[in-house]
Amino acid sequence: MDGTKGRMMNPKEVDAVTFCDEIEVASKPQREAMMRHPFVLGIGDGTLSTERFKHFMTQDYVYLIDYARCLAMGTVKAPDLTTMSWFAGAVDHILNTEMELHRSYCTQLGISAQELEATKHAPTTYSYTSYLLRVAQIGSFGELIAALVPCIWGYWKVGEMLAADGEPQNAPHYTEWIRMYTGEDSRTVALEARAICDRVAATAGNQELSAMREAYITCTRYERDFWQMAWDLEDWAV
Repeated sequence: MDGTKGRMMNPKEVDAVTFCDEIEVASKPQREAMMRHPFVLGIGDGTLSTERFKHFMTQDYVYLIDYARCLAMGTVKAPDLTTMSWFAGAVDHILNTEMELHRSYCTQLGISAQELEATKHAPTTYSYTSYLLRVAQIGSFGELIAALVPCIWGYWKVGEMLAADGEPQNAPHYTEWIRMYTGEDSRTVALEARAICDRVAATAGNQELSAMREAYITCTRYERDFWQMAWDLEDWAV
């Protein structure tokens, strides 16, 4: 978003090499590990076990609750009305669209509403959301948007890759999941989030840029670990 002009920033208007471009290069090992992860590839070819997908969906549900809280803090910290509106819209989308899709998925997978609402954070989920909430509460707006982008950007990139490889055969749940993250809405939101991050970074001082880099790379690592958490069916030992 271009808050100074009160309109959405066209991604083509962003300089050829941006903060997000540079930080994606710096976090390339984490990004490649995500794209090659057996959980992701299992969605792509339809071989992922239902048990692992169920664990992922329930953990992603509780993750989204905290992610929505962080987006709400973005509304509070946003520097202008246009950016505030974008964050408010993102909160609405997660709470009233994406989470409803998760509830629908879980019903199809045999997970009752009561079971879903009773889900507890697995260790990695707890660590990741605790980090996000900490950044939302005490970090700058730039640090917060840098922490939020890896999730939005990462899911669209994963969906785009899997769609390009062809939808899985006889795996309707996975086909539906891929389609959810490859629609035009997902692409638009991913590009808009990056544009906001790049706009903030373009005027940030060295200290804030350093904090933004740390937040972005840290959350990219957590995104990678989230796939591993689901693959391992991670839970507390006792």
